[in-house]
Amino acid sequence: MTENLLLDSYLKRLKLSTVARNYTRLAAEAIANRAGYDEYLTCLLELEIASRDQNMQRQRLGRAGFPIMKTLEQFEFSALPNLNQALVLELHRGNYLPESFNVILVGSIGTGKTHLAISLGAQACRMGHRVKYYTVAALVTELLEAHDARTLGKLKQSIAKVDLLILDELGMVPFHQDAANLLCQIINERYERKSTIITTNYPFQEWTQFFGGQQLTAALIDRLTHRCHIIEMNGDSYRLKESLKRKKKEKSAA
Repeated sequence: MTENLLLDSYLKRLKLSTVARNYTRLAAEAIANRAGYDEYLTCLLELEIASRDQNMQRQRLGRAGFPIMKTLEQFEFSALPNLNQALVLELHRGNYLPESFNVILVGSIGTGKTHLAISLGAQACRMGHRVKYYTVAALVTELLEAHDARTLGKLKQSIAKVDLLILDELGMVPFHQDAANLLCQIINERYERKSTIITTNYPFQEWTQFFGGQQLTAALIDRLTHRCHIIEMNGDSYRLKESLKRKKKEKSAA
């Protein structure tokens, strides 16, 4: 009993909580199965590592700030027959991240751009990458507030550290030129250093309406698309189709 208390205190000091919870049970199983000390110790440490990996994964997912969790398995590829499914599946493997490639999801409203962006971001978290999700409206507001509070440098440093920055709904909410300039700085500073995912309903030729000058917009698009996967997502709104289906069922049941 004394030895167990001492062992428990050592495990607590070493922060081996999973080992502490499982060493007695696994010892009994090791004796029953005539397993050696090395097998017993390996099994204990595997449990500890798996537990820590799961905890870190949960932390990364929490820090990412996703508004809702979405997975690739939930996405209905059949709703967008012209979507480059092979590219989406390849991106899900995460090879674009070490290469600092960007991803731009562009197309009609309600076709699942946010869904894919979040699913790619969540997968990146599971693979050990630091991810941060923003709607563009939320980010420009935060940038302007940080500028006024003289903490812009700190915010920019924080964003620069993430391996994958997701900017959702570009062009959905208008913003003035100061905000556009700050957003351009964030995107430009990630060029060839870290990956960025952008979702938008607007083709590139219309980006001048929210970034301002033609020259600034052209330079931004040039950098964004230099190392970039562009996924076109045009079709009928998935949300609208689901709503029409529900209404049809309600009429049939009435």
